[in-house]
Amino acid sequence: MSNKKGICNIAIDGPAGAGKSTLARKLAERLGYVYVDTGAMYRAIAYYALLNQLKPMEEIISHLAVLHIGLRYENGSQRVFINDMDVSDQIRTAEVSMAASRVSAIPEVRTYLFDLQQQLAKKQSVVMDGRDIGTVVLPHADVKIFLTASPQQRAKRRHLELVEKMGDAAPDFDSVLADVVQRDHQDSTRAVAPLKQAEDAVLLDTTNYDLAESEEALYQICKERLNLE
Repeated sequence: MSNKKGICNIAIDGPAGAGKSTLARKLAERLGYVYVDTGAMYRAIAYYALLNQLKPMEEIISHLAVLHIGLRYENGSQRVFINDMDVSDQIRTAEVSMAASRVSAIPEVRTYLFDLQQQLAKKQSVVMDGRDIGTVVLPHADVKIFLTASPQQRAKRRHLELVEKMGDAAPDFDSVLADVVQRDHQDSTRAVAPLKQAEDAVLLDTTNYDLAESEEALYQICKERLNLE
C-alpha cells in the first residue's frame, strides 16, 4: 500500500517504554518503509561514553569527530554500529538507557545526529521514532503520532521484558517504575528539545491495548492520514 506523494515520513514520539520501537518497526514493515530508531543512536553514543569512562558525559563532544554511528539491516532487523562495531545488544541495558537520556540533552550530540536523521528521511520513506521527531527532526512529517501509556503500564511491559531476558536477576517492578518516572522527568524537563507532543500530532494512548490492538490503531491513523487504499 502506498500513497501518491513519493517519499513519505512518519514521526512517532513518546516517553520511554511506550512501545515506540516495536510498533514503529511493525508499522514500517507493513507499509514497506524504512524504520529509523533514533533512540538507538543516542544509546550508541551513551554506550561509547560509558565504555570509555567519559566523565562528565560532556566529554563525548570531543569524540564526535571520530565517532560514526551506523544503522544496517541484516536478516530483516536493524543493527546498530559504532565505528563498525556491532553494539545492538549492549545498548539495551538500564544503565545505557539512563545515560542516553543525559547525552541526548547535549546540544552538540543532538546536532550531530540531527543531520544524519534528516538525511535518512530525505532519501526514502521512513517511520522514525524518538522524543523530538515531530517537533524538531521532522517538523513537516506527513504523519505525526504521540504514542504513550501510563507510567505503571509502561513499567509493567518493561519489567516483563527484563524478566524474560534476565530471569531472577531482573530488577523488581518498583525499581523499573522508578526508572520510568525518572526518565520521564529527565526527558520532559531538559533544556534542549524536551519531550512533548507536537501540536499537529495524533495522540495514541495504548494503556488499555495489547500489542496487536496498538499495532492496528497505529496503522489506522496512518491509513487515514495518508489516504492509503
